[in-house]
This record gives sequence, structure tokens and C-alpha cells, in this order.
Amino acid sequence: MGTLTLSAALFAAPAMAQDVVPTGSTPDAPICTDRPTKSNFACTVPKGKVQIEADTFNWLSNTVAGVRTDQLLFTNPTFKYGLTDSSDIQLNWAPFTRVWTRDASGNVASVSGVGDMTVRFKQRLTPLEGDFQLAILPFAKLPTARTGNGNVEGGVAVPINYSVPGGWTLTLGPQLDVLADFDGRGRHLGVTGLVNIAKQFGQFTLYNEIWTNQNFDPTGTVSQYSYDISLAWQPHPTLQFDVGLNIGLNRNTPDVVSYVGISTRF
Repeated sequence: MGTLTLSAALFAAPAMAQDVVPTGSTPDAPICTDRPTKSNFACTVPKGKVQIEADTFNWLSNTVAGVRTDQLLFTNPTFKYGLTDSSDIQLNWAPFTRVWTRDASGNVASVSGVGDMTVRFKQRLTPLEGDFQLAILPFAKLPTARTGNGNVEGGVAVPINYSVPGGWTLTLGPQLDVLADFDGRGRHLGVTGLVNIAKQFGQFTLYNEIWTNQNFDPTGTVSQYSYDISLAWQPHPTLQFDVGLNIGLNRNTPDVVSYVGISTRF
């Protein structure tokens, strides 16, 4: 199919509902993703369907004690497959990432390679219909990255969505993490929380999010906070583009993370 024909087909597709942020799990529902921002939705990929959600570009920048760190992810795909009408399996892996560090003297060092791999399973616990949606999402991180900590880690997230009239959706994201100690000798807990408010404007959805992570390492708790904003565009029920910016709110959080992404289902 030629480019002009494909573009015409996308924009000629039936318009999505104008007042509902996509949260459906049925084959005929608009694509529902766990991006943009850091939140997850309770929706699952329809049974037998494949869904890909990916950063096409992701840049992180942070400066601590005069040392600046920049990280580029040139892609960061999550592959999903619908197992049942209410569950899916997910695999996330960054095939190539590069990290640069620049110290106060101007010396620059870099390292590159693959990222860590994360396996996730999502089970929706609520009926298909309804304004309230709830799921459980256990996950495990496998240490495939050169720049990672070399340890298996995991946890469980509980995506919660509540849709209200007028095109608004409230998302909560409590999460419990089991993390490797900084010295590599044991394990400790961490918790993540977020509040996300999304508003639908026709084919566009605007997301505003406050996020926090508390890492209770034995050497000292590390607290992170960020404000995340993003915009998603669905020109077709099975295609989504997004752009976003995460702004760190304290010194332990990356100063800025910016990204552009694409998601599709087939």
C-alpha cells in the first residue's frame, strides 16, 4: 500500500469516542496502552492479539555533585500478547542504549550495550464493562544490561483506573518492589506510587502525573519524585503516537526525561 493510500486509510477510519480515554480490552476497542508516562492501565491486550509499545527515542539527563549523566535509548519496545479475554504476557527489552558521564573537570566517559529485560504478566480483575477497572501486574527484571546492577529484581503493580463523565480518567499506580541491596548482599523493599489525571480531546489525550519511588536500601532510603506530562494521538483505533516529558522534583530524580513513542496492535 502506498504512503498516500495508507495515510488516507488512517484518517478515514471511524472516529473514536470523543469523551472516553481508551481503557477497553475487547478486539473492537481503541488501543489501550501502558504508555505514555509511568502509569499502567488495567486493560489487557485482546486474546490472540499482538501489541507493540515502544519509545522511538528516549533521552535522560541528570547532574549530581557536578557530574552530568546522559542516557539515550534508541528504542525500548514492549511486546504484548493476549493470553485470555482478561490477561496478557509482556516482554520489555532495550536492544541498545548508551550512557555518557561528564565530571566537573570535563572528562567524558561512555558505555553502551543492551538494556535489562523485564517480563510482566497482567490479569484484569474487573468486568469488561464499567467505569472502575482493576488489574494485578507481577513482573521480574532480568540482568542483561552492562550498565545495570547485575541482579534479578521484581515486584507487583496494581493498576487502577476510574473514568468519570466529561472525558476524564483517574489512574492510581501502587507498586511494591523487591530490590537488590546496593552492596549486592541481600534484598530490600521499595514502593512506587502515582496519581495520573488524563483528559480526552477527540483523538488526543493529555496526561498529567505526579510520581514517587521510595527505595529502602539498608544504606539509606532514596526518595524520588517527578512531574510527568505527555500527549497521545490516536489517528486510528489500533495506532497511537505519543510525546512526553518527565521533570525531576528533587536531587535524587533525573532532571529531565523526554521521549517520543509509538504503539500498534494487530
